[in-house]
Amino acid sequence: MRTLYAHYYEGVSMQHIYDVDAPKKATNLSVNSDLLRKARGLKINLSATLEQALALQLKSTARDAWLKENKNAIEALNDLANKNGLFSDSYREL
Repeated sequence: MRTLYAHYYEGVSMQHIYDVDAPKKATNLSVNSDLLRKARGLKINLSATLEQALALQLKSTARDAWLKENKNAIEALNDLANKNGLFSDSYREL
């Protein structure tokens, strides 16, 4: 069994890597005009869509950083498991 990643990054659950209850803050963005026109034409909630996209990007970037930071430890753990097996191997039933 290989260790790929943990569900926490710097003590924060990967499910919510930001404070979902934080107040909203107005901001200005530059967006492709045709993309904006079509999104508005379909009544897409721009704020909600941006928040979802940013949250996914944050998770992905944090996961990649965690994997890079812990690469050596993960490899060492996987090598140890490959050489010696896992403690739970003796309890497995095939």
